[in-house]
Order: sequence, then C-alpha cells, then structure tokens
Amino acid sequence: MQIYVGNMSYGTTEEGLTSLFSEYGDVERVKIITDRETGRAKGFGFVTMNNDSEANKAIEELNGKEVDGRELRINEAKPREERPRREFNSRY
Repeated sequence: MQIYVGNMSYGTTEEGLTSLFSEYGDVERVKIITDRETGRAKGFGFVTMNNDSEANKAIEELNGKEVDGRELRINEAKPREERPRREFNSRY
C-alpha cells in the first residue's frame, strides 16, 4: 500500500521516515518529494508498505503525530491523476 505523508518538516529525511514507519512493519520504499529546481523538500512524501494491515496500523497510529515539530497528515495515497502536458511557447 502506498501511504501519503503530508505536513512534514523540511528537515525530515527519508531515513527518518523509514525508521518511523518501520516500527509498524516492513517498509519497501520511502520517497520525499523535492522541488526540481532547488532540490528542497516540498513537505510531503510517500511510504510504500507491502502488508496492508501493517500500513493501516501505521496510518491510524501516525496520523496527527508530531514529528520534527510538525503534525503529520497521513492517509492512503490516491492514484495520481493524469495531467495534461504543458506546452511551452516556442517564442522563448
């Protein structure tokens, strides 16, 4: 199950999220989303756990928990919506 983790501190690391979620089960993957241009964290990310019951327990226990000074918002990730491709003006 893919889990959305929002309202994260910009100082939260992928290692820190792995450690946090590992308390509830096996973590397959952690990805903090960063700005393409600056490389700075955007304050949200995703955790993938293979066992749905462990993932649901993590969501239940960690949603609203304060980590690195921020109250996390955690829920099951929704499928990514297809966005239309941005067309760039060739005049620039």
